[in-house]
Amino acid sequence: MQSELGQTRVKWVFALERFFIRSLLFVFGRLTVRGTENIPAEGPYILAINHMSKADPPLILLSWPDSRIRFFAAEKWEKHLIFGPLMKYSGAVYINRGEVDRKALRAALEVLREGAVFGLAPEGTRSRVGALIQARDGAAYLASRANVPIVPVGLVNSDQLGSNMAHLRRTQLETRVGKPFFLPETIGRPRSKELAAYTHLIMVHIAALLPERYWGYYADSPALAALLRGEDPWPHCAEAAALSLTGGESAAQ
Repeated sequence: MQSELGQTRVKWVFALERFFIRSLLFVFGRLTVRGTENIPAEGPYILAINHMSKADPPLILLSWPDSRIRFFAAEKWEKHLIFGPLMKYSGAVYINRGEVDRKALRAALEVLREGAVFGLAPEGTRSRVGALIQARDGAAYLASRANVPIVPVGLVNSDQLGSNMAHLRRTQLETRVGKPFFLPETIGRPRSKELAAYTHLIMVHIAALLPERYWGYYADSPALAALLRGEDPWPHCAEAAALSLTGGESAAQ
């Protein structure tokens, strides 16, 4: 538990971050947030986003109500002269990219058990192809272990922000918030096959919020097609997950 002084310090850092980001955005773009009625009044829950730009975490910070969101950050930022202290007070959980970091997963699980909000990108890294890439199972693992809802979020045009800034063009940015959902129950603790199906379910919920050009790896997913028709996507997720586990190149059947 944080002391009252520590909590006050965190609130000040949070407010300063929002002010700084909002000032930059005033110059370089415009942010529209849709679906705010889907944001839960309080935690715990997982905020799952698509990730195409370094600007994505700051955009989420501006899009969300005045509540602290904990998040994963690459270990390389921990000792950074400027961003290190900011991330510390923002509540970053440092993770070793490129491998299963069980210590970081346990820390994130503890954050959720304390009733907080934890934000992450299921893809595990920033997409360099301008569309969704195949996700990893971290978000599914956390949601299944903590039994908390997942709030899917689609970020639109953040991939264009850097290029537009370089050419002194403003970017029309969107944050699209979807309805919270729980993962379906399984018998016993989920294993690799179930986690892969859960991951597919999470990603099609994110994809359904995005323009078609961003669907990427999940473009041909029957689960996504079912969701867009207003049907239950879950029956299709196990088949898509089996394909991904055998090295399939897309989520198509």
